Amino acid sequence: MLSMHTSPLAQPGVGDSGGMNVYVRELAGALARAGVDTTVFVRRWRDGLAEVSEPEPGFRVVHVDAGPVSLAKEDLPEVVDEFADGVAAVLGAEAPVSALHANYWLSGRAAHRLKHQLQLPLVCTFHTLARVKADVGEFEPAGRVDAEAEIIGCADRLLASCQAEADQLVDLYGAAPDRIEIVPPGVDHAFFSPGYAPGERAGARAALGLGDAPMLLFVGRIQPLKRAGLAVAALACMRRRDATLVIVGGPSGADGERELASVRALADAAGVADRVRFVPPQPHHLLSSWYRAADLVVVPSRSESFGLVALEAAACGTPVVAAAVGGLTSIVDDGVTGLLVDGSDPAVWAAHLDAVLDDTDGSRAMAHASVVRARHYTWPTAAGRLRRLYTDLAQREPVLC
Repeated sequence: MLSMHTSPLAQPGVGDSGGMNVYVRELAGALARAGVDTTVFVRRWRDGLAEVSEPEPGFRVVHVDAGPVSLAKEDLPEVVDEFADGVAAVLGAEAPVSALHANYWLSGRAAHRLKHQLQLPLVCTFHTLARVKADVGEFEPAGRVDAEAEIIGCADRLLASCQAEADQLVDLYGAAPDRIEIVPPGVDHAFFSPGYAPGERAGARAALGLGDAPMLLFVGRIQPLKRAGLAVAALACMRRRDATLVIVGGPSGADGERELASVRALADAAGVADRVRFVPPQPHHLLSSWYRAADLVVVPSRSESFGLVALEAAACGTPVVAAAVGGLTSIVDDGVTGLLVDGSDPAVWAAHLDAVLDDTDGSRAMAHASVVRARHYTWPTAAGRLRRLYTDLAQREPVLC
């Protein structure tokens, strides 16, 4: 498994680490527990890291030297070949592998070369797509679209988290539908479990040092795509003047610090700075306490291929108010497990947030429905499907460009 630009060992919510880190970490662990020896190759991202780490039996992380440790994400395309060389050197010295699984387009570029070099089947999960991001005003490096199209044309299987992502691969890139496999991510139900029983929300809030006021929760990296500023603007428009907003996450990407400053300035200008609390990124398993403490979770992203935050919140029994985009439309059942919002009008968002807070019975029904829905998403299920897929592909001739 290749995860060039971000490591499953890194803290989600810091820098370029986010839902993809969780995906790679949880999926690789589940594959190992299902009997699939899994090695994740990442670019060395910090000095002092061991060459090989083993988070679990059968699950290794190998750090490959490719460019300076401090290299910015925007400059990583320049070292893709160096990264691929490092991976090839390790694979050439070990027992043969059955398949390559690339995560994100940078890893896809490296894995595409290795596929031909080593004659291995290639599975690719893109997580985000340049043409989808362009549709919402997020422009990616020159050449990314061409690279994605080339990988899509040669991958033996493309993994999509939901039907919406599968449709994007077909409609925007001309992907062959019979080479797309829909494999939804999972959630660790041992950590992300319901918190709506009497006293549990109060207990979570006490443990986190939170008060009794209605609480909205935003979890994610602070970057324009995630639109934390829209959550702040919606708070300012709400009828409920006692509501508070907790933002858990840190600045990400080239515009991260600027975006964080913009969100803070917006809170000041809107007169809600005293009702907005910024919390540094938290260890992934500890996020469950924040979800259980919240009255609702707000996910206003411009685009989401899946939306792991919404799924984790649902597993904790917390209603979600989310943008009606991408994978969020497959996780949030509008009016049943939460609410979906079209557009970016803060007043419209505020009305939806007020509606959830004002309807105690409806909110409780959403919480129960969310938990039932989330139980269908597990990492062992995803790993089981991929084990069968890898086995099948290993017995076939690889697709050619």
